[in-house]
Parts: sequence; structure tokens; C-alpha cells
Amino acid sequence: MESELKNLNPTSNAQDVSSKDDRHLLKSDSTVVPPDDLQELEKKFAAYVRSDAYGPMGCGELPLKEKLLLTLALFTLVPIRFVVAFTILVLYYLICRVCTLFSAPNREGEDEQEDYAHIRGWRRVVIVQCGRFLSRALLFTLGFYWISETYRYPFKTEDEGKNEDGGESERPGAIISNHVSYLDILYHMSASFPSFVAKVWSLFTPPNRLPLCRSVAKLPLIGLISKCLGCVFVQRESRSSDFKGVAGVVTERVRGAHLNKSAPMMMLFPEGTTTNGGFLLPFKTGAFLAKAPVLPVILRYPFKRFSPAWDSISGVRHVIFLFCQFVNHVEVTRLPIYYPSQQEKDDPKLYANNIRKLMAREGNLILSDIGLAEKRIYHAALNGNNSLPSVLHQKDD
Repeated sequence: MESELKNLNPTSNAQDVSSKDDRHLLKSDSTVVPPDDLQELEKKFAAYVRSDAYGPMGCGELPLKEKLLLTLALFTLVPIRFVVAFTILVLYYLICRVCTLFSAPNREGEDEQEDYAHIRGWRRVVIVQCGRFLSRALLFTLGFYWISETYRYPFKTEDEGKNEDGGESERPGAIISNHVSYLDILYHMSASFPSFVAKVWSLFTPPNRLPLCRSVAKLPLIGLISKCLGCVFVQRESRSSDFKGVAGVVTERVRGAHLNKSAPMMMLFPEGTTTNGGFLLPFKTGAFLAKAPVLPVILRYPFKRFSPAWDSISGVRHVIFLFCQFVNHVEVTRLPIYYPSQQEKDDPKLYANNIRKLMAREGNLILSDIGLAEKRIYHAALNGNNSLPSVLHQKDD
């Protein structure tokens, strides 16, 4: 998720990025990519291409009917949903604030990572249960009135459901999910209230100035909530001697959740960024270094007008269009707990690749070999990068 909150353009394109959201919501961009180049871009970066009525970057030309529906929703749905959503957020912040009173946060290393996941007793119960209920209430407010959940049962074998010692099923150390939108987090909070990896993000700033970096932990309201979730705050610029890096922190948390039933389970998006929902990018191995069982979950967002996928559209534009949707849909497929073989435990890349192939097969997703670097190239091209020919012929690996 963090990669979506960073500046997706190269430094040389900072001026283009800082002004891209000045366009009117109902008008197409005046500096669109030529049709031939756009088709080539869409073939090369298919995992990030929007296929809804709003077009690339949410700036496509809309028919009159769609404009009328948008206008109606802007003056009716949007104000109501904004007030209700903000009320839910403030209410849960106050609940977290009360439950963490007189409780010191758990601090880790010189990076001063803080969390309240160690809280036990009635306070932890209130934080978790209220968090799950209010997350579902927030999804309902945003138009997700029904959530379709499908449970795939384990393939029946003699050893199914047992650990290596022949005992009962082990607790998974992490939930592994494809990443489509920031809405993924709300669903997983409502379903199991796991911990996430939250990284530094950068604010858009005026041209010729460096971006302002800020940790999710320091954001108003959301900061305390993320600490109560037990999020892992990763700051890439840290140079402290005991900084463990993404893989080290995640491995420790996954192993702890696997061995300790009272520890919050980790929720990981191994793709590292969001797609349009029809593809599955290569998996990073951080989630699989702990050699623990994992629970794969597949998310899809069916749509008719606006796609909830956060792929090639700005955050502000996406939120406004999402609030304007009368009804939104999400389909969830929960696969059985996956127990790694000894070979997979010894080879995290093999483990990650097998999970990826399983999720692609069960979720009818297309495997893609592109990643965040290609996404930045695609965004830069859509934003009018002058070096478009070099963008189109970047190597695929």
C-alpha cells in the first residue's frame, strides 16, 4: 500500500505530478497519450490499465448520463457518506484512545516503532471487536452492502489438517492477499483484524521542492488506530544499527503469530503494490521466510461503472468517484491454510511462487511479471513524460 502513497513519478516529472489533480473531474486530460502509444502502453502494462467508464487515470470522456449521475451523487451521497465515514473514524479513534490510556506503547529499536498489540484483557477485546464492527460499518457506508465470501475446503489427503508431528492444524502465521485497493485493508480489518506493514509515504509538494515524508504512525486519527492494529512501521531511510529491514521485522512477526495464538496475525500483500484486480504480480519473499503456514485470500471488485481498483488513478479522484457510486461490490475467496513442504521451507522463493500459482488458479487471475518499477513508468507516461519512446521500450524484467 505504501507504494501508492509515494510519488509515483521520477523526480524530473515532479512538476507534472504536482499539477495533475488540477483537472476537472468530468473532463478528459488535455495532454492525453496518442492512441497508438496508449495501446502499446496498455499491452505492456496491462496489470495497471483501468477498464471502467472513467478511462485512464479516471480522466476519460463521460457520456451525459454518467455526468448526470455523478452530479446527483456529488450533492447527495458524497456529503452524507463523508460525514458518516468521518464519524466512524473519530468514534473508533476515541475508543482506541480510551483503551490505551495509562498503557505505555511497546517500543522496538532505535527507530522507535510503537504499537499497542501487547494490550490484553477487556481492552484488547474492545479494540478488536469494535474495530471489526466499525470497519464493516465503514464499508457499508461506502456502498459495500453485501460481501460475497466463498470458502474453499482443503483437498482431502491422509495428512490434511495435521502438522508434521501429526497433531492438530497449526495456526497460520500470515494472511496472504492480492492487492487491489486501500479498501482491501478495511475488508481484512472487518474479517480478522490483523496487523499490516505500514511504510513512510510522501506528500505532494510544489515544484522544485523535495517531498515531505511522513510515517503512517504520525497521521492524525489513523496513527493511533494503526498502532492498536500492531502495524509494522517500516522507514526505508533508517540507518540505525539494529534496524531489521522489512524482511526481518515481518519474519519475526509472522513467526510470533504462528506460535502465539494471542498475537495478532500478520496481513501481507506480497505483490508490493496494487493492480486492476485481474492480474497477480510476482511475490516478494518476506512473508515466507518464517516457514510458517499461511492463509491465502483472493479479493475481487466487480463493477459496472467505476472500478474500486486503485491502479492508475490519483487518491483524491478515486475517493470522490468511489463515494459517488451508489452500490459497490467485493467478492472474497478464502482458500485453505497452506502448509509448506520441507522443500518450500528451505526455499522461500519456491514457497512464494507456489502460493502465487495457487491463488492465480483459484482466483482466475493472470500471472504478470511486471512490478512497481513498471507501474511508475506507466504512470509517468500517462502524465505526459516527454521521453515516451524510451518508456515504451524499457526492458520487461
